[in-house]
Amino acid sequence: MLTEAKSGHPGGSLSAIDLITALFYNEMRGIDPSHIDGERDHFILSKGHAAPALYAVLAKKGFIAYDELKTLRQTGSRLQGHPDRVRMPIVEASTGSLGQGLSVAQGMAMGYKMEGKPSRVYCLVGDGEIQEGQIWEAAMSAPKFGLSNLCVILDANNGQIDGHVSEVMPIEPIADKWRAFGWKVIEIDGHNMEQILEAFKSAKASQGKDSEKPTFILARTVKGKGVSFMENQIGWHGVAPTAEDARKAREELQKKLGN
Repeated sequence: MLTEAKSGHPGGSLSAIDLITALFYNEMRGIDPSHIDGERDHFILSKGHAAPALYAVLAKKGFIAYDELKTLRQTGSRLQGHPDRVRMPIVEASTGSLGQGLSVAQGMAMGYKMEGKPSRVYCLVGDGEIQEGQIWEAAMSAPKFGLSNLCVILDANNGQIDGHVSEVMPIEPIADKWRAFGWKVIEIDGHNMEQILEAFKSAKASQGKDSEKPTFILARTVKGKGVSFMENQIGWHGVAPTAEDARKAREELQKKLGN
């Protein structure tokens, strides 16, 4: 997709792909391309620049055709560089102006709780993104309203366009901060599928319990995961791979998957 478009964000897409895959293939209820308006769980990709990861999973699940993936970022395409809910019904929110997705997710979770519906809302945020003040306003209010049907996942790859998050604007201690705000906090390796699935299971078990806490999953990830020349390289935050880069990357990933 990114090579065809000659534009986009490979680093943060690869760091998030395991998390998004787990959500769509194992965790979320009612993810059916023939019945998207039915009662189901919901996903907000707040770090909207990782849209290629979302589109790849949607294609695998049958929501979009594989050929459409080649239209990424083209004028008139449904697959813009950031998710567009007007053109793509399965997309829950138009995101990419960082910091806003959690507010949308919280509003949805609050609505479902007020209506007594079992739907859960999952929101994926980036660690550079949580430097935004709006994130912390939502972080304060979700516990107040007892939104145990809300689960926030932090793709903590320590990279943003201007450099390492720890240098641009440090956000540690992340877990302690969210606990202090009243969230249930789970720390995991964001590329270990067993840990990912167990974290989602634990988050779901909290829904409707006496504590009524929302869950925050701190997923430690690697920017550019799986591609040796991209891993932990800030330069791959928003640069599309050439055809040769893509060929090398695919070979590496296929070899790892084969093993």
